[in-house]
Amino acid sequence: MSDRGPLARLKQRLGFEKPLRKNDCLPKNRPGGASGINRFERRYYSQNGEDGILAELFRQIGGEKFFVEFGVENGLECNTAYLARRLGWSGVMMEADERRFEELRKNYRRFPKIRTVRALVTVENASRMFSEAGIPREFDLLSIDIDGNDYWVWKTLLTEYTPRVCVVEFNANYPPPALWVLEYDSAFRWDDTTYFGASLSSLTALGESAGYALVGTDCNLVNAFFVRRDVMPSGIAEIRPEDAYHFPPSFPRHPYRAGPSLAV
Repeated sequence: MSDRGPLARLKQRLGFEKPLRKNDCLPKNRPGGASGINRFERRYYSQNGEDGILAELFRQIGGEKFFVEFGVENGLECNTAYLARRLGWSGVMMEADERRFEELRKNYRRFPKIRTVRALVTVENASRMFSEAGIPREFDLLSIDIDGNDYWVWKTLLTEYTPRVCVVEFNANYPPPALWVLEYDSAFRWDDTTYFGASLSSLTALGESAGYALVGTDCNLVNAFFVRRDVMPSGIAEIRPEDAYHFPPSFPRHPYRAGPSLAV
């Protein structure tokens, strides 16, 4: 069935469960099946299996059901749409692009618990943007997907905010134990190449320095999941980057481009 047209758009708005995208850690592709948090992968609004992972994490952790996500585009394929549209969470969604933000605003006008903000979050304005949005110092979930300065913005926010769970996109083109971070540039815009973000090992090191444990990635090696150590549930195990990165990334692939970077 075509994934375009009015029916497909309606299904996207309603959050019909979708099959997981082709990857190498689905049960049929791995002896013994998926393990760790990948056992919980389900896909309603998320790009990969993030919906199921987050639902299970917070089933075990609990919390106030409040999230912040930026880089959500129109808000219908992101890490927090399922929480907002199906589970009744409150939260703040931020998007920089004008056209996508207008779509986001329309898509959430019937969800009074969700605040939509047009903003390009940078190191220079992150704290101010969070303060103006009324975000508490401690909240449940922070999700970062800005295709560029993710590491630097996360580092800045962790000096003031302590979300229970953080989901951060990483660059799978630099497998563990490689330390690789795009050099900070507030004007950076992703050009669909391999030059963006940070490696999984670099994000893990940053998380550890702020009291967060890596608990896994989605099967397609797009997003990394970190849980604050003091709320780590007994049913979830910490994992090393080397163990989370258990196969070459199969989705997606981008043209290679080098650029200024740091080994941190």
